[in-house]
Amino acid sequence: MDFIKPFNRDFYSESDEFTFIGDGRLGGKAQGLALIKEQIVSHFGEWRSGGSGGSPIIVEIPRLTVITTQFFDRFMEQNNLYEIAFSEQSDERIAHHFIKAELPPDLLGDLRALIAKVHLPLAVRSSSLLEDSLESPFAGIYETKMIPNNQADIDIRFRKLTEAIKFVYASTFFSGAKSYIKTTPHKIEAEKMAVIIQEVVGLRHQDRFYPNISGVGRSYNFYPTGHAGPEDGVVNLALGLGKTIVGGGAVWTYSPEYPDVAPPYNSIKDLLKQTQIDFWAVNMGKPPAYDPFKETEYLVKASLKEAEYDNTLIYIASTYNHESDRIDIGAGFPGPRIINFAPLLQVELLPVNRLIKSVLEICESTFKTDVEIEFALTIDSAKKEPTRFGLLQVRPMAVSCEMIDLDEDKLTRAPGAVLAASDNVMGNGSVENIKDILYVVPETFALKDSRAIAQEISTLNRRLVDAGKPYLLIGFGRWGTSDPWLGIPVDWGQISGARVIIESQLPESGGSIDLSQGSHFFHNISNLGVLYFSLPKNGAFPIDWQWINEQELLHRGNYSRHVQLNSFLTVKVDGRKRKGVIFK
Repeated sequence: MDFIKPFNRDFYSESDEFTFIGDGRLGGKAQGLALIKEQIVSHFGEWRSGGSGGSPIIVEIPRLTVITTQFFDRFMEQNNLYEIAFSEQSDERIAHHFIKAELPPDLLGDLRALIAKVHLPLAVRSSSLLEDSLESPFAGIYETKMIPNNQADIDIRFRKLTEAIKFVYASTFFSGAKSYIKTTPHKIEAEKMAVIIQEVVGLRHQDRFYPNISGVGRSYNFYPTGHAGPEDGVVNLALGLGKTIVGGGAVWTYSPEYPDVAPPYNSIKDLLKQTQIDFWAVNMGKPPAYDPFKETEYLVKASLKEAEYDNTLIYIASTYNHESDRIDIGAGFPGPRIINFAPLLQVELLPVNRLIKSVLEICESTFKTDVEIEFALTIDSAKKEPTRFGLLQVRPMAVSCEMIDLDEDKLTRAPGAVLAASDNVMGNGSVENIKDILYVVPETFALKDSRAIAQEISTLNRRLVDAGKPYLLIGFGRWGTSDPWLGIPVDWGQISGARVIIESQLPESGGSIDLSQGSHFFHNISNLGVLYFSLPKNGAFPIDWQWINEQELLHRGNYSRHVQLNSFLTVKVDGRKRKGVIFK
């Protein structure tokens, strides 16, 4: 790969698109980006499509520099960090020790030269040896930190970059990563971290820097609706930085084969309640309170009103017309906005969907398996710059081929033997080694308590993982969301021992909450073979709470319970029919 060059502080220029510092390894994520640049981006360049959307779109990998694993080893050794790293100390204490430590002097010199010549916001991303493997994907397990990199004082910009690098190093040993790695064949002692310093895709709007669109696309869809089939894939789109998607926020979901078909919703009122109402951006304005231990230190959440002011809704929004009770495409008239990307997906002002389909197809062909891609798009509405499509990541997906034949009559013949069943299930296969159930108490569940619930679940998960006990996890709303008002905001490390997961709607809750298939959380679930059930309010086979409450109680928390069964559950999921059942 001739385009990958050693970083040279004396000659570094904007033409150096992919450089590395050190003699170690690039890590899984950086190696994936190199493969993308060599075999995928080269297919596109300035991409054009005919028809009504014939405008050019530049496909690229944002410029980056990789700090190889050599410097991770040296940093750990020269600062004697292994003892604190492998300890049971809190994430904040570990991060504190790492950020106080000193990076190797020769690395500091290269970083100083880099920051002197780059003035765009930067994403400091993990690239561990284990990331993005098919068997143990580690998606979203380690931290990414974005910095504005716009201070006038080069010393401040340099210090913020080094703090971000050390924060990513520290995340190798955070509790979520330690819990996750225990569920894989790997050992935390063998993990090494490379770090990617990459330009953020986006444009500046006053004190905010963000892309018009962030997206996650999958070539295989575990939840197809309407005419779409699993092989037609699925795409999640959001305004602003991709944190909304990978964090399980409110996004627009569609099949790239049927871009003008909206996801199912009960009414326009329901759609208005579920649409994206805010977005993430890099804070380019007044510096926030100093908090180097916080991933979102330099991020800000902004409202659609601010996006309207930035003129970034014109390609992505529609408007609710109250008088006619209908949705009008575009944002050229007053009314509540719905972020449904109709100007692109239905009118096709730009051939974005056709490009996404092409990228997915080429990535599938290159990796020879189903894939998940992350991307970001900038559209200069003033037509000063061409539209740019930044491809940020490609990961292989694991799709189980085990044949499970699950017909409705098999369930109705023995209803008393069914703990729960659903026709909206993610995954494929069977699990027969679970005797433990960890569940959120339905009688006292409230979304206002969701953060506290996440912490309580995390503690119980750690105990079960340490004991080597896989378990069934039951909760309400969306698991893994970053928005505590959509469900329970756990990260994967906090529930890493779960082998079957149920999300359920309470009878008194509002409209249904769609699963967030584009999140890192769901990438890990699918690639690790975790079976995921979504239960509607009035399904034919609701959870048998009475039976669960009769089981042996091992732990009673404020919000959750842990019970143990006398015999193993039998869990079967038919991925072709999207049906699943849990037999007692």
